[in-house]
Amino acid sequence: MTDPLLRIAEALERVSPPPRPAPDLQACDAFVWHVAPDHLQPVPDVSRVDMDLLVGIDRARDTLLENTRHFARGLPANNALLWGARGMGKSSLVKAVHAAVVAEGLPLKIVELQREDLTSVTRLLTLLRSSDARFILYCDDLSFSHDDQHYKSLKAVLDGGIEGRPENVIFYATSNRRHLMPRDMIENERGSAINPGEAVEEKVSLSDRFGLWLGFHACDQDGFLAMVRGYCDAFGIDISDADLRAEAIEWQATRGGRSGRVAWQFVTDLAGRQGVKLP
Repeated sequence: MTDPLLRIAEALERVSPPPRPAPDLQACDAFVWHVAPDHLQPVPDVSRVDMDLLVGIDRARDTLLENTRHFARGLPANNALLWGARGMGKSSLVKAVHAAVVAEGLPLKIVELQREDLTSVTRLLTLLRSSDARFILYCDDLSFSHDDQHYKSLKAVLDGGIEGRPENVIFYATSNRRHLMPRDMIENERGSAINPGEAVEEKVSLSDRFGLWLGFHACDQDGFLAMVRGYCDAFGIDISDADLRAEAIEWQATRGGRSGRVAWQFVTDLAGRQGVKLP
């Protein structure tokens, strides 16, 4: 018969497993943060698009690239909020900029943090603070609803609390909303509060804590066609300008909009029809 004390010890270990060993931050340049238990998962092969294929966002690209270079060199740099239209390359730009800076020989790592795990960010910052490396802490599709308290944890990243934000960490976030909360929520809280001006100030002010606001707006037809042509040329897909224009316009009409994501989906379909493999 199994020793009762051994069974109790095994049960306690399952409920509260021992902490994982410290991560090898030299293993690669990209990680994903997980909780329960806390650990950084290395990502040897990051899914990303080459920066040259990101068309129509030149200003945002140049601004974010320069800010990231400053940070990687140990110079002052700002947290950045990339906001705006869906599918216009916000998250692709963050990953492409990181790759470009690393390719220049500058030491920089990126850690992806899920919005749902923001409550653990203080523990993550403690882990990163002790490292000699420099980190982009990246949260994709960041937004908050009226009963969401995760925004309070975000302040630990942007302001750092009593310790201050670690000098070796910068925060980049993408969002469809400039103020990280829906407009109808802002209006509802203003209309029902005793002091409307203070009702939403705490949440709205989160976006003010980002030193860089980079806006992404829906592209026009010429921009959409330029995206498609860029992908086709890069991946060796042979199609005439006339056929590309006709087929791409029909494709975007069925999707009800134009964006970099829709352009990529069309190219994926076109490549499949032509038997061309994509990376």
